[in-house]
Amino acid sequence: MKTLTLHTKNRTDFVDITAQVQAAADELGLQAGVITVFVPHTTAGITINENADPDVVTDIKSVLEDLAPWRGRYRHGEGNSAAHIKASLMGSSVRVPVEKGRLKLGIWQAIYFCEFDGPRRRLLWIT
Repeated sequence: MKTLTLHTKNRTDFVDITAQVQAAADELGLQAGVITVFVPHTTAGITINENADPDVVTDIKSVLEDLAPWRGRYRHGEGNSAAHIKASLMGSSVRVPVEKGRLKLGIWQAIYFCEFDGPRRRLLWIT
């Protein structure tokens, strides 16, 4: 297992971690199989989506904010319920096939770490 540390800069931040995941696959010596990236935080998530047009990430952030606005009638006492909801919608892990040592992503795909309660220091576990 490899641990990756990220430092996010904004309350909501989508960080392309594809290169770091590929580097972890290289370090782990994975030539074929599946790599899993897991986020051990309840206010952050992970997703795979388009990396060619930055408007896609902007649109995802916008829709998530519409679905779970930061200010709402939430009961959770820490004041970050929207972050918990968004993290649940994104999910806490992704799995990517590996062939000949390379991640098998589609031509326009990237792996994004999704911060919803930043800025923070975050971990990812890659196995």
